[in-house]
Amino acid sequence: EVQLQASGGGEVQPGGSLRLSCAASGFAFSEFTMSWFRQVPGEKPAWVSSIGRSGGAGIYADSVKGRFTISGDKAKDTVDLQMNDLEPDDTAVYYCNARRGWTNYWGQGTLVTVSS
Repeated sequence: EVQLQASGGGEVQPGGSLRLSCAASGFAFSEFTMSWFRQVPGEKPAWVSSIGRSGGAGIYADSVKGRFTISGDKAKDTVDLQMNDLEPDDTAVYYCNARRGWTNYWGQGTLVTVSS
């Protein structure tokens, strides 16, 4: 059974930090591109960041570049998203995604709320 278990969400003040983690199982993690998306009510999910199958540097949406860092651990089959200098506009449900060609897996979301 494919599972993507996201955790680490919560409520934080503007300027604060959170670290999201996604634990993958049931598929060949190292063969997939791992990504984070986020969604606010009434809108489609928006891409946030991805890291390739070979790892290395991630790519980021302009809105989070310089503040968020994605990292993957092939030994643990996890992908993390370190979020610094959070802003109210970062408030959303964050989803972990695994993609290889036409195959897409989604996990349940974790809510991040940035509010003073």
